[in-house]
Order: sequence, then structure tokens, then C-alpha cells
Amino acid sequence: MMTTKTTNPNQAKAAILGLQHLLAMYSGAVAVPLLIGSALNFNAQEMTYLVSIDIFMCGLATLFQLLRNRYFGIGLPVVLGCAIQAVEPLKMIGKQFSIGTMYGAIIVAGIFVFLIGGQFSKIKRLFPPVVTGTLITVIGLTLIPISLQNIGGGDVTAKNFGALQNIGVGFFTVVVILILSVWGKGFIKSIAVLIGLILGSLLAACLGMVSLAPVSQAAWFHVPQPFYFGMPQFEWSSSLTMIIIALVSMVESTGVFFALGSVLKKDVTATDLKLGYRAEGLAVILGGIFNTFPYTTFSQNVGLLELSGIKTKRPIYWSAGLLMLLGLLPKIGALATIIPTPVLGGAMLVMFSMIGVQGIRMLAQIDFSDERNILIVATALGLGLGVSSYPTIFQFLPKTVQLFLGNGIVVASISSVALNLIFKGKDGLDQA
Repeated sequence: MMTTKTTNPNQAKAAILGLQHLLAMYSGAVAVPLLIGSALNFNAQEMTYLVSIDIFMCGLATLFQLLRNRYFGIGLPVVLGCAIQAVEPLKMIGKQFSIGTMYGAIIVAGIFVFLIGGQFSKIKRLFPPVVTGTLITVIGLTLIPISLQNIGGGDVTAKNFGALQNIGVGFFTVVVILILSVWGKGFIKSIAVLIGLILGSLLAACLGMVSLAPVSQAAWFHVPQPFYFGMPQFEWSSSLTMIIIALVSMVESTGVFFALGSVLKKDVTATDLKLGYRAEGLAVILGGIFNTFPYTTFSQNVGLLELSGIKTKRPIYWSAGLLMLLGLLPKIGALATIIPTPVLGGAMLVMFSMIGVQGIRMLAQIDFSDERNILIVATALGLGLGVSSYPTIFQFLPKTVQLFLGNGIVVASISSVALNLIFKGKDGLDQA
């Protein structure tokens, strides 16, 4: 079992660990602006702004969570990025109405999250260990197929998906991370993922899989500008849609917060949840003002905390600062985009699996002589993983309902909480 290092690393080591966190989440962070910008036919200049300001806001949103105060900030080592579940609704709003309507809806959703954070935090009582353990397990297991898809090349429709060179560099990255995690010593062991990404990229470069074109095409400097694409416009159905997406993100973030608490061996209180939700809400509001996207806590970085053994905030401060710097310097920020997708997939496979194992550890503490616990875990796992595999099963339900039930993590949350209440009543509530 890995040992937990509670002392802060020095600044140089913290910076390297921060870079490791940055690289772990970077592809997920830039995917949202790339997908939405492409769908809305943004030109090269607009895409450059969109990606740059998005990266800058990821760093700022992370900083909001780190800087705990009486109003916002969970104060734990978390990294925030764009909520991928917002992509399709935002594309729909942007095409059906306007870009201004899209950002107006984001601002409304952010205000909603900030205001409802205190009330929403009371759901903690609904998350006893049997529910939390199930949810964390589902988070990890639903992410694993994404890592395999990336190892294959990312695009399952591409002719070269699953090409031997993709699989080769992907699993080479996995092997490097495993070797260093098991036999590495000290700081080398802590940055196993970073070394795996570097060596995997070097191997991919030797195979002709790395292009420097994104770096040469990127600008040197970019300044964040409020309302870059125009003033926000407000339309009720678009705002309601983004509020629903915000609720989905809050449920997901709840699971990630509890997963983080499990890794840190810390009880996540209702106050922690409230401040965490409010920080995300503030980040979403600023996302709308600066024309980026909704932000949520990234789960892959929780797996990285477990894997590295470094569980303090100092590296995350570095990660936040580096993200903001890269947002101001697009050419340097583009360097992180040249890491081949199969290499990222290899790193993700290890990190996502670690999250799943963390959930299994929690479930191992559950009393399974109680048949009710078996049924809660089995049903929620089955529904969560099943919906993640086939989200279109609810395609004939109203669109609003689909926004909720098309997410396996949300389905696992709802089903585990509901079954726990049905089977156990008030006895099943978390009394901590």
C-alpha cells in the first residue's frame, strides 16, 4: 500500500508535481473549447482566444477552490476544468439561438450554483459509506473506457483506431508509470505519471506521431477580455437547460469531493461542500463573463493524488499558476497539446483505475452480511455502468430528463441514495 506524504515538498518539487497535475487534466480542459468552437464554426483567431482563456480560467477556478474563506473555496487539493457534459447543450443553444444566449445561460447557471450551494450541501446526510463507496467506484469504472479509447487513438471511427503504434505507445506509458510507482524511490516515484508522459511522447515522436504545428501556429501573448464574443443574452429555456447541467455537475462534484476526502482520510463536512459548490458557481459566472464554459472538479487529479502520494495543496497552487500563465502565453500552452492521445490514455488508465480501487477500498469496510447493502451496491453499480455504456437507452424520454439520466455517475448517485433510503429509512442516513 502506498504511504501518504503529509509534508509539503519544496517549491522546485512542488512545481514539477504541479506540472504533472496540469498535464493530467490538460486534454480534458481543452477538449470542450475545441468541440464547441468547431461546432459553431469559429475561425482560427476565435479558437485561439477560446482555448487560451479557457486554460486561464481553469487556473483561476482552481485557485478559487484552494483559497478557502468564509464565502467560497473547499481548501483541498483539487483541480478544476471544463464540464464535458455541457458540450452538447451549449452547442444546441449556440446554434438555435446565439453565442450571446449561450454565455447568458452560463452566467445564470453560475449564479444558481452559488446561491443554492448552502442548501445543496445538506445532501451530505444522504451519502453514508455504502453510497459514497459505490459512487466513487462508479466514477473510476465509468472513466476507464475513456482511457482505453484514447489509447486506441481517441476517435473510434478513424481508420487507424487501435493501430499497433497507438497501442504500443499507450501501454509503454502504462508500463513506465507502473515500474516507477512500484520500484521508484522518493520524488521519482511521486512524478511517475509525468515521466511516463514524457517518455511516452518521446517514443511517439520517434514513430512520427508528434506534430509541432500547434506550437508554431499559436500566438505568443493573449489578454483575457470580458464579453469577447459580445454581450450576454438571456433566454429562459437556455438558462433552465444550463441550470440542469449545473445540477448534474454538482452531483458529480459531490462524488469527487467525497473521493478526495477518502484519499486524504478527511471527513468532508457540509460546510466543505457548501464552499466547494460556491467556488464552482463563482468560476461558472466568470466563465460566462469571459466567454468560456462551466467548470467542475476534475476526478482524474484525485487518482493522481493517490498515485503520487503527495496530498498537499502546494503543488496544486503551482498547477493553478501554470494554467493561468499558459492561458496568457498560448504558444507555450500549445506545447502540452502535442502529447499524443494514446500517451494520455495510458496515464489515464492508471489514474482512473486508482479512483475505482479507492471506491472498492471503501466498500470493503461495508457490512455485506446485510443483504440490503449488497442490493444497493449491485443495483447502483449495474445502473451506473450500464447507462455509461448505453446513454441512448433514455432517448425517448423528454430532453430535460435525458440531461440527468444520460450520465452514469448521476444515475448511480440517485439510485444508491434512493435504495438506501427505501431499504433503511432514517437508519441509512450518514450521522457523521
